[in-house]
Amino acid sequence: MSEQNPGAMKAFILAAGRGERMRPLTDTTPKPLLQVGGKALIVWHLERLAACGFHEVIINHAHLGAQIEAALGDGQPFGLSIRYSPEPPGALETAGGIAQALPLLGSAPFLLVNGDVWCDWDFSLARQRASTLSTGHAHLVFVDNPPQHPSGDFCLDGKTVRYALEAKGPTLTYAGIGLFSPDFFNSVPAGAIMKLRPLLDAAIAKAWVSGERHRGKWVDVGSPQRLTELDKELRQTP
Repeated sequence: MSEQNPGAMKAFILAAGRGERMRPLTDTTPKPLLQVGGKALIVWHLERLAACGFHEVIINHAHLGAQIEAALGDGQPFGLSIRYSPEPPGALETAGGIAQALPLLGSAPFLLVNGDVWCDWDFSLARQRASTLSTGHAHLVFVDNPPQHPSGDFCLDGKTVRYALEAKGPTLTYAGIGLFSPDFFNSVPAGAIMKLRPLLDAAIAKAWVSGERHRGKWVDVGSPQRLTELDKELRQTP
């Protein structure tokens, strides 16, 4: 088990994707820097992390990564310390990118956030979730299935994550937010290109993944239309 305060916990934001579905917008702007509600997608995360007591953030990048570093700098304007984990052209996928960044993440559980989602899950809950996380385990945040993914991938048996095929209740979609023990990625070779799903499948089979259902706001900003809709909604929110 791990016990820590949120200030000591690090957050890792995934920002290395090419954003193919967002082209041509992402031909000249990395997806996390696309604007919604008057600020970059990734800035919403940074501001909320700082407000919830986080201090250290690691961001990976590949496509147009220099723009991300130029826009966010060392994190001081956000009240954060930001470090970067550059990846080669084409990036390393989620698990590969996290494995490469492990020297920056340290030995304690960390919060993982996809850079291309907008979600109001309370980041201050990360400390509580991490305090019960065993070595090699993970805790994921799920949301109700969005229109673009109606079948879902997973389900919850109490707090234990199961496959959608085993669902006795509603199926759910991974929100792109989770708590991970660094040991979860021990099997990933250095520099390997690897998705997260194979590691999740192996851990779920051992009942090493817990989860929770978030019923608040969540948007996977995976298309120009969803970007426009979220921008409009945020600008209309008082």
